[in-house]
Amino acid sequence: MATEKRLDKSFYLQKDVLTASKALLGKYLVSNIDGRITTGMIVETEAYRGSDDKACHAYNNRYTERTKVMYREGGVAYVYLCYGIHHLFNVVTGKQGEAHAVLIRALEPIDNIATMLQRRKMTKIQPRMTAGPGTLTKALGITTQYSGISLVEKDTPIWIEDRGTNIIEDQIIASPRVGVDYAEECAAWDWRFRVKDSRWTSKAK
Repeated sequence: MATEKRLDKSFYLQKDVLTASKALLGKYLVSNIDGRITTGMIVETEAYRGSDDKACHAYNNRYTERTKVMYREGGVAYVYLCYGIHHLFNVVTGKQGEAHAVLIRALEPIDNIATMLQRRKMTKIQPRMTAGPGTLTKALGITTQYSGISLVEKDTPIWIEDRGTNIIEDQIIASPRVGVDYAEECAAWDWRFRVKDSRWTSKAK
């Protein structure tokens, strides 16, 4: 049986958001919403680096009601609404004031798949159930109301576990991030990371 261990604070305080983004691959995102626990293994992420990344919400030290959570010490959730429809789940990393975040882009469904199917209004397991940042949050019941919550406290409804799955560098595909064409030279940065050969990642750019 896999060893289950909630990631502690030190994981989220890594200085390099790219390292953190790749380290999250193979970890397990868990939600306990409405009394139902659902879990997916993280197979795709994107890194966003504070004030010098033109694709980041905190670029040029932008500080708003929405982005202020990004400036907190790593280990909290940043959930925002995209196109007024999709709730996108991010992990804040780094020290307080750095505003680094990792977008979770795709999951391989693991625990309580029946609940995920129900939330996605699907009748059978298909990659589209959790292959995409707006679909995985639906499957796990995550919305913007959870933005700012701790991922490390014992009574939090969302957390990330290390269950012993090790994704090595050779298993990671790096490519440009999705939907950030406005970010000029930053749009070309290979800061999207996918687990090679996973059927659960979102479509290649």
